[in-house]
Amino acid sequence: MEKQTVALRKTGQFSGFFLDYIEGKECLKPFYSHLPKLESFGDAISAKKFPQERRNVLHEALIKQYQGIEQGEEVSGNIQSLLDGKTFTVITGHQLNLFTGPLYFIYKIVSTINLAKKLKAAYPEYHFVPVYWMATEDHDFDEINYFKLDGKKYQWKSDQTGAVGDFKLDSSFQEFLKEVHFAPEVFKKAYTSSKTLAEAVRKYVHGLFGEQGLVVVDGNDAQLKSLFSKVILEDLFAHTPYKKATEASDKLESLGYKSQIFPREINLFYLDKGIRERIERTSSGFQVLNTDISFSEEEIKTLVQSYPERFSPNVVLRPLYQEMILPNLAYLGGPAEVVYWLQLKEVFAHFEAPFPILLPRNFALILDSLTQKKMDQMNFGVEDVFGEFDSWKKEYVRDHASVDFSLKVEKEAVAGLFEKKGKEASSLEKSLEMAFEAGKVRSLKILDQMSAKLRKAEERRQEVDLERARYIFEAVAPGGSPQERSVNMMQFYLGNPSLISELLEVFDPLTFEMIVLKSK
Repeated sequence: MEKQTVALRKTGQFSGFFLDYIEGKECLKPFYSHLPKLESFGDAISAKKFPQERRNVLHEALIKQYQGIEQGEEVSGNIQSLLDGKTFTVITGHQLNLFTGPLYFIYKIVSTINLAKKLKAAYPEYHFVPVYWMATEDHDFDEINYFKLDGKKYQWKSDQTGAVGDFKLDSSFQEFLKEVHFAPEVFKKAYTSSKTLAEAVRKYVHGLFGEQGLVVVDGNDAQLKSLFSKVILEDLFAHTPYKKATEASDKLESLGYKSQIFPREINLFYLDKGIRERIERTSSGFQVLNTDISFSEEEIKTLVQSYPERFSPNVVLRPLYQEMILPNLAYLGGPAEVVYWLQLKEVFAHFEAPFPILLPRNFALILDSLTQKKMDQMNFGVEDVFGEFDSWKKEYVRDHASVDFSLKVEKEAVAGLFEKKGKEASSLEKSLEMAFEAGKVRSLKILDQMSAKLRKAEERRQEVDLERARYIFEAVAPGGSPQERSVNMMQFYLGNPSLISELLEVFDPLTFEMIVLKSK
């Protein structure tokens, strides 16, 4: 694919908060530890003191998680390397979207794999493992139970509840799967050979990226949660994460930046079969909302020690959790993800956990041959396709009109005539000035109506160009949402099985631009 780039600020798709961070605005520097640059990784490596006992627990947990999956040399080698003190991870995370969901699911992982490669080239004495963190504990099923392809929404409807990773691929899923008969074999094999959604996602991600050595981590693991028990207890009883995150949020808001996440006094869910509900403090102990489950202080302390997997961190604690169980150096995420971490640096500091380097994933737009043809016909460059069609159309129709349909000169002349004659007539009878003023208003309204008719006529005359442009803008942002956030990978993968290989060739996770790819 041919690659071009566009400055992120020119796309209109990113918040000022995010752009200020990646551009290194001075006022934000207290909220992170390292600049998002290749040179920062030397300091990050020095700061990451990851105990061998944690490496042992992580290795053992991954061996269990990968049971029954043919790992291949790349993945098995990376899992084994995690026992070595000179091995570090770089990570991205995402929900368990059906068939990968929107394109940026793929972009996140490709960016992470390429970062690991760049780090190996820059720091050859160390080893770097790319990791995909499965959000198996998430319970917002409505966010992941569909994907969009060729303008159609494919959706799995289920009445299951609790953590989505535990959802059974039952008969309702098998019926849904029949609708997706065109899916590549990697997906069919993963879904038909799995009992749960988490198992299937691990398999299809491994099928797509296993040859690149990508390691899939499921944080919903008793062994891994045991490493987090100290934080769980402090969150339950002292609410320290809430206090630290709130202080940072207030400071950011004083600088004009809106909070992306909102900490609670307790940032944990109770997790069990079919249940993921918030835990709240009560006068007598703790209550699991929307259930009859409650605990005294002693009971919940015992539960943390005996069954830490029953406690699921929310968005405030999940970043800290992953950094405490992985020898991690960097997190790659979308624009909202990257900046919400800035609210959490002091939470990390309190628990003496090094704060990772925050990097945005790569952002991309793929232009198929038909879109490119229409761009050529309209003389559009890659910067011209970012925007909103109606705003573009208004300017385009005006600039290419055969007549001046604004009638600006005519309106000024009519208004001037009525005003002049109204003043002259007022010398005869005062009320006549008001009559001329009313006549002016009526006349200007008629001219407005004529102006609208002329514009419509111009739009009909320019219909071919407008339809070409409408197609382009819709391809770039289907339904008004950027392509990477709405279109499924199969939109391009079905006709180009080399899509992932081509993305791996052109993505650079340390260059913060919109990548525009013209497919052949």
